[in-house]
Amino acid sequence: MIAGAALLGVGAGLDRLLADTASDDAEKDAEGNVVSFYGSHQAGIATPQPDYLEFATFDITSDSGDDLRALLQEWTLAAAALAEGMRVQSRSDEPDGAGADPGETIGVGPNRLTVTVGFGPSIFGSVRKGRFGLDVSLRPSSLLPLPAFEGENLEPARSGGDLCVQACADDPLVAFHAIHVLTRIANGVATLRWSQQGFGRTSATSRDQPTVRNLMGFKDGTNNLRVDEEREMDEYIWVQPGDGPKWMAGGTYLVARRIQMLLDVWDTTTIDGQERAVGREKVSGAPLGQENEHDAVDLGARKHGELSIPADAHIRLASPKLNGGQRILRRGFSYNEPSLAGSGQLDAGLFFICFQRDPQRQFVPIQRHLAANDALGHHLLHTGSGVFACPPGAQPGGFIGEGLFA
Repeated sequence: MIAGAALLGVGAGLDRLLADTASDDAEKDAEGNVVSFYGSHQAGIATPQPDYLEFATFDITSDSGDDLRALLQEWTLAAAALAEGMRVQSRSDEPDGAGADPGETIGVGPNRLTVTVGFGPSIFGSVRKGRFGLDVSLRPSSLLPLPAFEGENLEPARSGGDLCVQACADDPLVAFHAIHVLTRIANGVATLRWSQQGFGRTSATSRDQPTVRNLMGFKDGTNNLRVDEEREMDEYIWVQPGDGPKWMAGGTYLVARRIQMLLDVWDTTTIDGQERAVGREKVSGAPLGQENEHDAVDLGARKHGELSIPADAHIRLASPKLNGGQRILRRGFSYNEPSLAGSGQLDAGLFFICFQRDPQRQFVPIQRHLAANDALGHHLLHTGSGVFACPPGAQPGGFIGEGLFA
């Protein structure tokens, strides 16, 4: 178990767990560069998306509910401090240096760091009945393992997990540092299962963010839901009272998919073929048959008697009009990793992250539709996956997931 963690009441012992800001430079940098960890919703969901990601999942090695609670308490205190540009220090019951902040971001500043925590389906006992003493009624009906989808080739070592942590920042070192610190804190209670770095956001989440291009060279996320659309956020993203157990009201569900782009095939496809697979012009980003990127997608438009946007084009099949009106909030990142020796292929693609009110009503049917029909899918391979319940945000003196233990 975490040594002495159970003795630290929430909010108590803060002076023992945290130190002053890393340096005067970091303190100056923090002005206007801090996203508070505390709030009604967790940060990293409706906050503007930065360019760097460190995503990690953990398996809990303890059977103790007290250990899980203590871990979440310490993670909350540490994440709140890191978001402010502060260093996390040893507890008073540890030897000097044990569990201390490793220091790789001294003088760097917070860089709009956000830390988001989620719970996997296995936390409620799909692995061991009665796990952590959590009552079965606390498990949301929407939190189920994702079904198999046509054409995917998931790697078990890159899928699942009891807990997930999404760390996003304007500096990749800051995002890495957050996961590094939380992994050290978890030692003895949870172990890292898998992780993924991301760079270059692939979606615009607010109206002041320009649309960016993915590694296929296309503008991505033009029609993404924007976080300032409050009514749509309540309808499609935030769990509402009455949707399920009380502890999830104000929370949301995170789906992560590691999607390798088969760039060797994509790069030999004609520009016309690429555009027909996506449903947009490559340079302008305009829907086929239109002139500008933000022109309305006209699924009925025809040219020379044929659909301007082909029947199997990605933007057609992903359209809310063909998916019961459902929308999701995308917050994806590009990734690039060392290629397998002798493969002749780049291991690069999209680390897709989306948030929704109910993955069973939103992501699952949308992905089934895409997997069975999407022309773009011939150039993609899904290799990693996970679904997690992200509870509402914590308030000072509380901790993430507190409602589970009420």
